[in-house]
Amino acid sequence: MSENQKHPYHLVDPSPWPLVTGISMLMVAIGFIQFLHYEKSLLFSIGGAATLITSYLWWRDVVKESESGKFHNQVVQIGLRYGMILFIMSEVMFFSAWFWAFFDVAFYPGSESPELIGRQDALGGVFPPEEVELIPPFGIPLLNTFILLASGGTVTWAHHALRENDRKNFLLFLFLTIVLGVVFTGFQAYEYQHATFTIEDGIYPSTFYMATGFHGVHVIIGTIFLIVCFFRGLKGQLKPKKHLGFEFAAWYWHFVDVVWLFLFTFIYWWASV
Repeated sequence: MSENQKHPYHLVDPSPWPLVTGISMLMVAIGFIQFLHYEKSLLFSIGGAATLITSYLWWRDVVKESESGKFHNQVVQIGLRYGMILFIMSEVMFFSAWFWAFFDVAFYPGSESPELIGRQDALGGVFPPEEVELIPPFGIPLLNTFILLASGGTVTWAHHALRENDRKNFLLFLFLTIVLGVVFTGFQAYEYQHATFTIEDGIYPSTFYMATGFHGVHVIIGTIFLIVCFFRGLKGQLKPKKHLGFEFAAWYWHFVDVVWLFLFTFIYWWASV
């Protein structure tokens, strides 16, 4: 911040990363559509790799700006918090779309009305369809629920330890959170491998895989977020009164936990009742 600057805001230097990241994400979106149609998409792979690389480079610059001690003052931190809150709100709307698709079919599986006659033929007026063998909710899904709830507790404990300047327990409970996230992902992969239906087998399987699959992607992203915070913690970059990176990671992780509770309640348990 220059001496002549008369406001507390951080005017960032020109950066290529917003534009490059936007183009990379566009490639991911178009490539994903291609993947759904053709089961192969080089564009999706290139876009995904480009997004990961540019995200790393962009966030590296943000960390450097924070470490300099000149840019992320209290006013800027408030703006960053608002930005993270708005991002999580956009994620809420994203998952709301999948729940909307699920409940729309669940409450109106078909009728004699012309608008729903195709759904009637596909489902037989019953949702989930009787021929779909559902995943038992009180097996791996319930276990994964306990795992995510436990991870919510460990990340909260880690946050408390960091605020108390207890670096040892901060790193310990953050590491436990990461392990629980990896275990959750492993169980979900095992569940997918042993499921008796695929995403192409109808409305319930498609909504099931899209909702739980995107949640799984968010768990992986959240785990990576926490791993970055762990290594930053090892380097001593996270302080009791200045740790926005970890605070945002904890917010994101709690959001992932809450979404899973809704997924377990409705898509696993309620659908099987």
